[in-house]
Amino acid sequence: MIDEIRTYQIVPGSLAEVEKRFAEGYEHRKKFSPLTAFLHTELGPLNEIVHIWSYKDVAERNAIRAEAAKGGNWPPKIGEFIRTMRSEIIVPFSFIPPLPAGPVGPYFELRYYTLKAGRVPEMQAGWEKYIPERVKASPVVLAGPVDFGVANAFVHIWAYKSLDQRMQIRADCAKKGIWPPPGSADRLFTQESKILMPASWSPLQ
Repeated sequence: MIDEIRTYQIVPGSLAEVEKRFAEGYEHRKKFSPLTAFLHTELGPLNEIVHIWSYKDVAERNAIRAEAAKGGNWPPKIGEFIRTMRSEIIVPFSFIPPLPAGPVGPYFELRYYTLKAGRVPEMQAGWEKYIPERVKASPVVLAGPVDFGVANAFVHIWAYKSLDQRMQIRADCAKKGIWPPPGSADRLFTQESKILMPASWSPLQ
């Protein structure tokens, strides 16, 4: 399985219209494959939308995107509002547990790391060992290295009920030695974080 994360910078003040038009287009698109999430930035780079799609592999992605584009109903008619577009393919770790049923947010933290060359296997081993305890505190939506996009990048998304809960969970996990896995900082070049919230119609809530 792969996840595609598409991040668009949009014109200030256009979010409501972008979400409306995207929802209209998705009514056509969802018969080809479901959307995982449609989110917008609450904290971090402003005027961003992030949509996440899951596919079996790159070949399926390409076939579905080509089929969905037939008929003129997809992509959504939001081109006039887009300033930049970024797309990355993530190969999720196989040991990430499925999300619990029902809403898990509405606050989602997307953390974007660049790792030192060759350190992804170490990161993966640490996550596999420590993730069972960490997800007892709050669920992880996805986590894995970037396969197409920035080299040696790693993405993970966490769900929280509130920003206060996020701060408390992170402090508690660090105090108990549950998270982050030992040695994580030694593998990193850069770290970025942003808080996202879902559109009312996003499958992930």
